[in-house]
Amino acid sequence: MRAIWTGSIGFGLVNIPIKMYSAVEESSLDLDMLDKKDHANIRFKRVNENTGKEVPWGNIVRGYLYNERYVVLDDTDFEKASPEKTKHIEITQFIDEKEIDSTYFEVPYYLEPDKSGGRAYSLLRDALKKSGKAGIGLFVMHKREHIAIIKALDDVLVLNRIRFPQEIRSHKDLKIPKEKPKPNELKMATNLIDQLTEPFDPKKYHDDYTGKLMKIIEAKAKGKKTPFKPMKVVHSKTTDLMDQLKASLSSSKRKAS
Repeated sequence: MRAIWTGSIGFGLVNIPIKMYSAVEESSLDLDMLDKKDHANIRFKRVNENTGKEVPWGNIVRGYLYNERYVVLDDTDFEKASPEKTKHIEITQFIDEKEIDSTYFEVPYYLEPDKSGGRAYSLLRDALKKSGKAGIGLFVMHKREHIAIIKALDDVLVLNRIRFPQEIRSHKDLKIPKEKPKPNELKMATNLIDQLTEPFDPKKYHDDYTGKLMKIIEAKAKGKKTPFKPMKVVHSKTTDLMDQLKASLSSSKRKAS
C-alpha cells in the first residue's frame, strides 16, 4: 500500500509520527465509456476555454473567483492557511464513539507508526481500547480541512474522516408523516424487530452484483445471451398493517426454523 498522508498524531505531550493508508478499495468493475457507433474510447481533455487547445497538467493551477478576478493559489498558499494541520493531528478531546451520528462518517483510513513511534502508537491504541473511547482532531488533506475520529480496531489505529455539520443537508423540506402508529401496531412491529435482531457480522454481506455482472460480460464475450426476467414489485393484497405484521412474524419464524 502507498501512504496518502504522512505526519503525526498528538495527545497531551505525546507525539506519534504516522503514515495514513486508505482502508477501503472499490469492488465495482472498471467500466470504460465508449462511442456507441464504433466502441472507440471516450477521452476527456482539459481544454483552454479561450483557445480551445488542450492544457497539460503541468500548466494547470487553481484559482478562486474573487470580485470578478481569479486569485491563483499555489501549494504554499494551501499550507499557509493552516500549516500545523497539514502535518499534524492534535487530539483535542475523547468521546464515546456511539455519540456520533453515522450520517457524519465519510471514509476510513489505517494509521501505521513510523519507526520511532511504535511505543507511543501502542500506548494510544491500548488506552483507547481500555477506555472504550475515540479521539477527535482536525487535519488538512487534499487541500481541505477534515474532522478525524481515531479509534482502535484490533491491533491497528483507524482514522475515520467525518463531515462538518454544515455539509449535512436539512430534512425540513421532506414530507414526513405526522400520524402516530396504533399501540398494538407498534408492539407488533417491535416484536418483529426483536425476532430479527442478532449480532452484526459484516462477513455475512457480499457484493454479489459485481460477480453477476462479470458473468454477463463473460457470456456476451462468447456471444451467449443471458436470460432476463424483469422484477415486478408485488404489493400486499391487504392494506391492514396488523395483517402485514402478523404475516411478517410468521414468515420470519418459518425462516428461523
